[in-house]
Amino acid sequence: MKMKNMNLSERVKEIRMKSGLSQEVLADETGLSLRTIQRIESGQTEPRGDTLKKLANTLKVTPDEIIDWEEQTDKSFLSALNASSLGFILFPLLGIVIPLFLWIFKKGKIAGLKNLIREILNFQITWTLLLVLAFVTFTGITIYRFTKAQDMSPALMINPTIKYVVYGFLYAYNFILVIINSIRIKEEKEARYQPKIRFIR
Repeated sequence: MKMKNMNLSERVKEIRMKSGLSQEVLADETGLSLRTIQRIESGQTEPRGDTLKKLANTLKVTPDEIIDWEEQTDKSFLSALNASSLGFILFPLLGIVIPLFLWIFKKGKIAGLKNLIREILNFQITWTLLLVLAFVTFTGITIYRFTKAQDMSPALMINPTIKYVVYGFLYAYNFILVIINSIRIKEEKEARYQPKIRFIR
């Protein structure tokens, strides 16, 4: 119980500091005494019931995000979550939807899960946008050529080889990156997906 209290106290302190609140301000906004806040952050007591709710409301998190600090290490699930993004091979959006579904199922229960899902989703969303951009670009160029020439000749279409190279590169890059990160996870290293736009922080 002492170890659990210490982990929980670190969690409360971490969230408070990220919120930019001092112990005094947190005590004032929650209606709790400064001594109570100090005891919670030093691991001498564990917030429950109304105290937990007040802390959660003020820190703008759920009670589970405070109390459920003893996450389990599950390397096999992290590997499965990472591999699930290979769904993009069947349909681009599956590389986003499947990992998202698995994350919701285990949210807050496994150490390292939040960072991994953030890496995966940010990359897969970015990759999907690049795929759409490539498609729109090729289609736009073809339509422009047809319109300008006022002719529907197949000769005006973009060389299919160029499309195969671009799409092939995008798919191969995604696939290789998933495999590399699966290996990193097995070696207990953090997954790294680049390039990516940080849609989810």
